[in-house]
Amino acid sequence: MTEPLAGKIALVTGGSRGIGRAIVLKLARAGCDVALLYHSSHDEAESVCVAVRALGRRAEAIQADVSDPASVAEAVGVFRQQFQRVDIVVSNAAIGVLRPALELTLKHWRRCVETNALALSLLAQQTVPLMPPGGRILAISSLGATRAIPHYAFIGASKAALEALARSLAQELGPRGLRVNVVSAGVVDTDALKYFPNREQLLAEYARRTPAGPALTAEDVANAVYLLCLPEAAMINGHTLVVDGGYSISG
Repeated sequence: MTEPLAGKIALVTGGSRGIGRAIVLKLARAGCDVALLYHSSHDEAESVCVAVRALGRRAEAIQADVSDPASVAEAVGVFRQQFQRVDIVVSNAAIGVLRPALELTLKHWRRCVETNALALSLLAQQTVPLMPPGGRILAISSLGATRAIPHYAFIGASKAALEALARSLAQELGPRGLRVNVVSAGVVDTDALKYFPNREQLLAEYARRTPAGPALTAEDVANAVYLLCLPEAAMINGHTLVVDGGYSISG
């Protein structure tokens, strides 16, 4: 089968750039119609939609703030008018504040947790009523959920909360025939990494310690999302799949 997800409908947050863009295109190539949520990158979101339509699939870009319950409800309402149901939901949008832990504030905490973790709950609340049995909910995490990374304290904490929330959702939604999983990515050289003050050090260390090779791409992460969407993954539930080329096992 050239399109193993033919006829499926996907909703991807943060789908205009980086890992989100790669996920949108991977699912579209597998046969999905896709709606992507974006915050402010309208032109980039529309560009991704053009690429999806060129593959012969439907695509819609919907503006939303995934940390805001009212905005998520409104965005899913727009989505429902266009697609009626959803088979795959990917909570990918993320934000972060890169500072030493002792310099972080309550505002920074709320910003990270509401965008990186709360958003998954908001999306589930709004989309589960639209999901038939066999539906998939996936969230994108990072190694910072379990490892100490300089200047990453609140981002890492929010990702740990995201993974814990996904496990609870997996338990609650499993009897409905829905599966909830997490993909935890290693160091991917996207635009977001440019904001890290130690970007070059991170990339060099990752290359040195990764048994599978120095490069981890957004497409590698998208491939893992795709695998968890396949019918063969029906009994994978509440799992965090690490995609890092073996970095995290190397000491």
